[in-house]
Amino acid sequence: MPRHLPHVLLLGLIAALAVVSVHVGIRFTPPSEVWRALMEGGADQTALIVNTLRVPRTLIAIVVGGGLGLSGLLLQTASRNPLAEPGLLGINAGAGLAVVLLVVFAGNSSLSLIAGAACLGALLCALLVFSLAFSAGGVASPSYLLLAGVTVAALLSSGIQIVMVADERTMEELIFWLSGGFADRDVDLLYLAAPAIALCGLFSMLLHPMLDALLTDDTTAQTLGVPVLKTRLAALVLAALLAGVGVSVAGPVAFIGLVAPHLARLSGRQSHRDLIPLSLLTGSTLALAADIAARFVIYPSEAPVGVLLAAVGVPVLLYLLQRKRVGGAA
Repeated sequence: MPRHLPHVLLLGLIAALAVVSVHVGIRFTPPSEVWRALMEGGADQTALIVNTLRVPRTLIAIVVGGGLGLSGLLLQTASRNPLAEPGLLGINAGAGLAVVLLVVFAGNSSLSLIAGAACLGALLCALLVFSLAFSAGGVASPSYLLLAGVTVAALLSSGIQIVMVADERTMEELIFWLSGGFADRDVDLLYLAAPAIALCGLFSMLLHPMLDALLTDDTTAQTLGVPVLKTRLAALVLAALLAGVGVSVAGPVAFIGLVAPHLARLSGRQSHRDLIPLSLLTGSTLALAADIAARFVIYPSEAPVGVLLAAVGVPVLLYLLQRKRVGGAA
């Protein structure tokens, strides 16, 4: 198989899904009307639906999904753990709590501050979970890392509920944001999110030889001249920043970071030089497909995107847990 064929196929699939996304909703909009709305704009109903609702949610799904897919890959590499994912490890909850604290107590909804708070909360939570799960110089078992993440996530989620109860004025807005999704989000955050995710992707590509070595044991990686601790920390920081940016835009969205890297590996590629862009593109594809499907599951209403992603992610998680258990028993 040509090296770039999976990349091209995924780009084509994303383009096709994006076209579908701007045409469908409560009602189907004919291509001629969509084209007119995109080219000419206007204040009529069709133009408003296409340009202020469908196009923004399509772009948000592509950008956030890609960031979460790459975040999951980096977490799985840093921990050598196939179950690592920002939602399951509580990193999304850490970002969410930081934003809730900022909005409720500081009364500040500045886009840059929201993004900064989400990234800081995600980073602190990631460091906490990994410090709990890693033994000195070693790697925790997949189940132990997952247990640490779920415990921290539950604690932080409780904190979010307590803080929200303290300020009922912002509760409704925060509940909507915390539900996670790509519709009716602040598209201005994309001007911060897209460059940030692109930069994280670039830095990840620069690290790809060291990330490949990190998949071996620490002794082998050190023999190859790789600074294991620094590389692992760099991957963790990048993963947390990607998750934080995604949460600031779309709220906590789970399971993309778990599923996307495993789907990317189905291409047969093993090097992070290929897995990094493939995970990013696969994450975008998953997010966009889930967003489109959510519009039809309980038509004419919309299902929460998180429910659709959980329908895919939970079986994958159970399969990975079962595979690890069988492998450990063998």
